Amino acid sequence: MNFDSYLSDRKKRVDMALREYIPPEHTYPTIIFQAVRYSLFAGGKRLRPILCMAATEALGGSADDVLPVACALEMIHTYSLIHDDLPAIDNDDYRRGILTNHKIFGESIAILAGDALLTEAFRLLANPDHLKNIDAAKRLDLIHDISEAAGFFGMVGGQVMDVQSEGKEVDLATLHYIHSRKTGAMIVTSIRSGAVLAGGKPSEMEALIRYATQIGLAFQIADDILNIEGEEKRIGKSTGTDRTRGKATYPALVGIEESRKKGRELLDEALSALVSFDEKAEPLRRIARHIVERDF
Repeated sequence: MNFDSYLSDRKKRVDMALREYIPPEHTYPTIIFQAVRYSLFAGGKRLRPILCMAATEALGGSADDVLPVACALEMIHTYSLIHDDLPAIDNDDYRRGILTNHKIFGESIAILAGDALLTEAFRLLANPDHLKNIDAAKRLDLIHDISEAAGFFGMVGGQVMDVQSEGKEVDLATLHYIHSRKTGAMIVTSIRSGAVLAGGKPSEMEALIRYATQIGLAFQIADDILNIEGEEKRIGKSTGTDRTRGKATYPALVGIEESRKKGRELLDEALSALVSFDEKAEPLRRIARHIVERDF
């Protein structure tokens, strides 16, 4: 398969659907729609929606059939980035190579833009005009799982511990807690959502969740390394900030080489989880390799 073409095609599908779901900038009150679209269409990789689509395809489903869920996942992810960048949390000036939302629209509108995206994600998931072939019980299961991944016991919980751990010595268990929730939880629910929508069997679901758990942690480890060694122009944000803020990261705790080794181990485990899947799961395999080997 041509992996670059696959990523480009799936990203285009997600972008087209997002443009349909999010009202245009001239909608009143215009500033909130300008702020939301500014961050939503700032050039993100669309990893989470693509993982959702790839999981569905691995089980023989259609990527287009899961676009509403894929887009909801991207809305939640974008809201989290807008809020993470705020002065009260990471105080970042750049994201994806452009000024962060609050630098353009101010803190109050940036907060509201994040709030709007999170709320709109669940309005999209609950909309009866979408996923018409999915029964109510399965839709409720999806909403519950995504809510949990985004909330206290997922992304928000991980972010809380990330903030609370700044400037402090943490052990490996605490670091794993932060990474598996702050980043990993939304990656796992992206895979699970795609598998649920494709009618995955229990054994298939278990294997895919095991895969997602490994790549979720590997993704954050790779981010930790890039914050030290990455080129700002390529990654689109400032480097060296984790060390400056005293962030809990794998390189800070075990060093760069051990972090790379851990990333490779997680990749092997993720690929092993897919051993019973055929060529339809090849995009998932390639995504796992890309996560560990990427330089942006």
